[in-house]
Amino acid sequence: MILRNTDARGVATLTLNRPAKHNAFDEQVIADLTTAFTELGNDSKLRAVVLRAAGRNFCAGADIDWMKRMAGHDRAANLRDAEALAEMFCVIDALPVPLIGLVQGTALGGGAGLVSCCDVVIAATDAAFAFSEVRLGIIPATIAPYVLRTIGPRAAARWFLTGERFGAPRALQIGLVHEIVDESGLDGALNSLLDGILKSGPEAVRAAKRLIRDLHGQPLSDELVAMTCRRIADIRASAEGREGLTAFLEKRLPSWVKDERDS
Repeated sequence: MILRNTDARGVATLTLNRPAKHNAFDEQVIADLTTAFTELGNDSKLRAVVLRAAGRNFCAGADIDWMKRMAGHDRAANLRDAEALAEMFCVIDALPVPLIGLVQGTALGGGAGLVSCCDVVIAATDAAFAFSEVRLGIIPATIAPYVLRTIGPRAAARWFLTGERFGAPRALQIGLVHEIVDESGLDGALNSLLDGILKSGPEAVRAAKRLIRDLHGQPLSDELVAMTCRRIADIRASAEGREGLTAFLEKRLPSWVKDERDS
């Protein structure tokens, strides 16, 4: 259900592979994604992860058969199911390296939640999105922390309360995606993005992602300012920081892109 590959550059690709089911979630997909992201998060050589999907659609949210099964269960069983889904999103969000989403077709409900967990998202121009849970008499609870962080409460109010579908241009406008291209151009846009990440210091990229997560929503305070000072001092004094500055002054590429330059 999940295809996984890591190339020589340290870029892992996870592909949702249930095209006949529009890559919808069920218990197995949730378990597979949780395992995959847990293992990738422990890989010290990893540089980036790409999340994409086989077939016409990125992810249609919850699998209909799975929803039918859950509808017949009591509250305790539904709570356990929600906790497994929430754990999956927590593990994805905790990934220490950049997570890049490539979206084609539709990303609905939990599928749009996956999009919200990605650090950078490239979508096809004809992609469509929806937080459609209210249309089914439920709410987008487990994905809400990531969606609100991504698009803010004002935009979320419009789309959470109506369940309407919206296109890639609107997704770009509200910050759910970063770039829209023709579907045939998704891989080209991905390669351009990866090129920038791979030319950057691996530890600096990880530290920058932690910085975003740790500072978001925090009020400006003396302690916050002091923390940012400690972080820049730590990374400037690190081996990678010294190598980056030395390479810049010597007008050469830093060691982490040497192999790419020589290939």
